[in-house]
Amino acid sequence: MNSPIPKPVAEVWKPELVRLPQMTYQRRLFRSFAHGLIKLVAKVCLKVTVTGMENFPQQGPLLVVINHLGDSDVPALISTFPFPPDALGKIELYDFPILGRLIDWYGVIWLHRGRADTRALRAALDGFAEGRIIVIAPEGRYSVTGALEEGSGGAAFLAYKSGASILPIAVTGTENENVYGCLKKFRRAAVHVTVGKMFKLAEQAESRQEAVALGTSQIMQALAELLPEKYRGAYSSKTSL
Repeated sequence: MNSPIPKPVAEVWKPELVRLPQMTYQRRLFRSFAHGLIKLVAKVCLKVTVTGMENFPQQGPLLVVINHLGDSDVPALISTFPFPPDALGKIELYDFPILGRLIDWYGVIWLHRGRADTRALRAALDGFAEGRIIVIAPEGRYSVTGALEEGSGGAAFLAYKSGASILPIAVTGTENENVYGCLKKFRRAAVHVTVGKMFKLAEQAESRQEAVALGTSQIMQALAELLPEKYRGAYSSKTSL
């Protein structure tokens, strides 16, 4: 079940950037603008269909977990959300020209992947305490196989520590070769988003380490159940919750 390529480890270390974004008037305004722009871009570039939107709550605290296939995951998913959420984002994006500034203005919890980033975890826990809805991709990167990879323990840790409910959302069709291939032919890629049902992690472990391991398995199985078999990858043989 091990991934063929090791999970990424952040080469940059910028802990001073890691914080829970404050919801100022300016940020709320920019998020509303960005949400509308993302919807427009998704409509022009993608053909998004969605099922299960009745499962999406109107308020938090809520941990949204997603699978990660390509660059178009975010616009495809965010375009279906009723409002702009909070999210954890890899710190490497901060140094991208223009894009990094836009993401920072929007406000994400910057995360140093593969490192002990306790600041990011604390920021997310503070967000849940404020009733926020936070998105995280437990795989920690685009899947290198096109199917689910093993999840990291961050999502389960946050769910246990905060007590927040979990909402699994799965996306298919956002693989870079599919989306960019369609755009080159002036076609919209067919993308499907499936919103699952909320759940809480079962408290049946004797230690934190065991709890996180079991919770991670439960989260990834919930995502797998929303995906066609070919996308289930490392969790294709798992049983239902």
